[in-house]
Amino acid sequence: MNLRRDIFQAIADPTRRNILILLASQTITAGMIAEKFETARSTVSKHIQILAACDLIEAKQQGREIYYQLKIDKMQEVDLWLDQIRMIWENRFDNLDKYLEKIQNKNQ
Repeated sequence: MNLRRDIFQAIADPTRRNILILLASQTITAGMIAEKFETARSTVSKHIQILAACDLIEAKQQGREIYYQLKIDKMQEVDLWLDQIRMIWENRFDNLDKYLEKIQNKNQ
């Protein structure tokens, strides 16, 4: 059985978030990704494996090189979750605004 990791587990790590940001603007090799970080290539490789296991990135073979790119459609799951949180907080702020306005009107 092939169990995928949780997307939120993947983005919890700052290095993996930085890799995703890097891949959002370009398709590059693991070596090029590793050059951007001050950690061992094997560490970066492990991060890439986790991102791939979460289906957030995909690998494409071009000649001898493997290029990685962001799977933007998978990021929609994160975006939907953030929208839910954003709506809750916006509702709370709206309620707070109404409450403060009510208090101000009473004091006038």
